[in-house]
Amino acid sequence: MKLQHWVAAGCCALSVSAYAKTSITLFGIIDNGIEYVSNANPAGDKLVRMPAITGELPSRWGLRGSEDLGGNLQAVFTLESGFNARDGELGLAHRLFGRQAWVGLSSPYGQLSFGRQYTMTSWANKDSDILGPDIFGSGALDPAYANARSDNAIAYKGTFNGLTLGATYSFGRENSAHGTTPRQGPCPGQVAGQVAGQGAGEVAGSPTQCRQWSALLKYDASNFGVAAAYDEQRGGGSAAANFFDGIEPVPLTNAADKDIRMQLNGWAKLYGLKVGGGWAGRRVRPDSPAIANVYADLFYLGASYPVTSSLIVDGQVFRVVNARHNTRATMGTLRSTYLLSARTAVYLQGAYLANSAQAAYTLSTGGGGTTPAKGASQLGMAAGLRHSF
Repeated sequence: MKLQHWVAAGCCALSVSAYAKTSITLFGIIDNGIEYVSNANPAGDKLVRMPAITGELPSRWGLRGSEDLGGNLQAVFTLESGFNARDGELGLAHRLFGRQAWVGLSSPYGQLSFGRQYTMTSWANKDSDILGPDIFGSGALDPAYANARSDNAIAYKGTFNGLTLGATYSFGRENSAHGTTPRQGPCPGQVAGQVAGQGAGEVAGSPTQCRQWSALLKYDASNFGVAAAYDEQRGGGSAAANFFDGIEPVPLTNAADKDIRMQLNGWAKLYGLKVGGGWAGRRVRPDSPAIANVYADLFYLGASYPVTSSLIVDGQVFRVVNARHNTRATMGTLRSTYLLSARTAVYLQGAYLANSAQAAYTLSTGGGGTTPAKGASQLGMAAGLRHSF
């Protein structure tokens, strides 16, 4: 009996020792409220609804963890699921872990990870885009700007004395037949007899089909930072480049077709005021001479200021220009957030968008159904509650 007690005690000690070297965290955000949008359809009707996707931040839950392997090396992972708080439905084409699902190794020399994860486009604007993935933010003019992800991706990112270097490579950037990559339709790697959406990446004989890669160069000091990024996606399957301006998408079904994004941005802080701004240039270059290249440029400038320890006021202006389509839009958003605690906040915000004569951009990322008539302006208001855990 005593021997059994010693064995049990030894097992408990081993369990505690193993647990002490392992960390697993449950985290999440629940954000929801009410949204108003004028001119929400070509008839000019208004819309009042509970948005599906986001208020200030998209609702999500997830697990992240690490295990100390010794020698300053850690095994790390993240599983993150997006959902719609208004009805509990899974987001991102009903994927269980549609936001992130990756495993990797981390050391003082950087992190190497494998799976579905953010591209360097998302990391580049993390500090300069003041509103981020807000319902009236940059995602209304280009959803991929704040939410760029890739399936089947290998990623590296390391920071050394404020300088961050990063890159991703995807063998097949969009594996879902539903096309959850915001700027393009589904692009599964396919072979004969394979069901659409079941491709696992590179196709024999067509190594560039649905390929994606991105790179990041970023420097951050205590009170300012600058960043540059490049992202290139190849066509395939039923892919198409959508510009969200009311014009038909550009087909990118050939492996030689390219959808390129470039970024330059920066931020600075002074006496509590944070200012951020930048440029995102998009260059869609179909391989077929029958389909014209399409270039678009998105400019933005924003600021955030803590009026008190509990009240934060921020805002941003955006300008998007698509010369080939002759579509342009200017949008401005003003937001106030009141912190009820470290984890809970309420917010109120308003936005106005002006379209050029041929453009039909919408100011809302709340789940579709708010596209106006070409040339129509929009007014949006949103109020909500956000809790994080």
